[in-house]
Amino acid sequence: MKILYCGDVVGRPGREAVFKNIPVLREELKLDAVIVNGENAAHGFGLTPNICRDFFAKGVDVITTGNHIFDQPDIIPFLDADKRIIRPLNYPPQTIGRGSTVLELANGKKILITQVMGRVFMDALDCPVRALDEVLKQYALPFQVNAIIVDIHAEATSEKISFAHYFDGRVSGIFGTHTHVPTADECILKKGTAYITDVGMCGDYDSVLGFEEETPIARLLKKYPTERLIPSKGTGTLCAVLLETDDKTGLALSIKRLSIKA
Repeated sequence: MKILYCGDVVGRPGREAVFKNIPVLREELKLDAVIVNGENAAHGFGLTPNICRDFFAKGVDVITTGNHIFDQPDIIPFLDADKRIIRPLNYPPQTIGRGSTVLELANGKKILITQVMGRVFMDALDCPVRALDEVLKQYALPFQVNAIIVDIHAEATSEKISFAHYFDGRVSGIFGTHTHVPTADECILKKGTAYITDVGMCGDYDSVLGFEEETPIARLLKKYPTERLIPSKGTGTLCAVLLETDDKTGLALSIKRLSIKA
């Protein structure tokens, strides 16, 4: 299978980069599935049901999120209503929404998409390793599902890399998000899992992580609270990884970084 995974969408430039490129890429690359991290899509903080519907209309199959998932109040009931959007798996069990979903394709193949949030320099959530271990007790490659995609939404590179090595050979791909900076370490690990520390953002790179630079610079210089960050209004770039999996094993055959300016 060919699966496209797009990094954190930041504001309007990120949305426009996704809207413009996904229909074209689905056709040109003969994609089986498209997954997008949409956690900063709504003016840089969270996302809304209408934005989710716009993504789906443009060919996105599943939306992952992250630590900004609850920033827009109207998304909260939508998390239970639509199984195509997930939040980090390792929130407490009582948290609204779901941490994983199974996407069934028209040809009958199934892809498990799940997400965890790291704990180094992040919110104190349940253990991401233990959370994913529990899910993988129910799903194994290539039996219950044909591919397993994991988004690790985390700050620390060492945490992401350690996590990936622990699950190597048990999932198809582990893709880091959250830092908004694409890394050049895409690889296939020893036991067959594709990995990248951070996919990068879909947004305006002539900015500070997708936001206008004035406020981050003021925080850097003055070290006291400033006004809210404002998403950049420049041209967006779509950053993604293209994963190809082996139909017999569910493991990775190749991983390739994509960077496309809108």
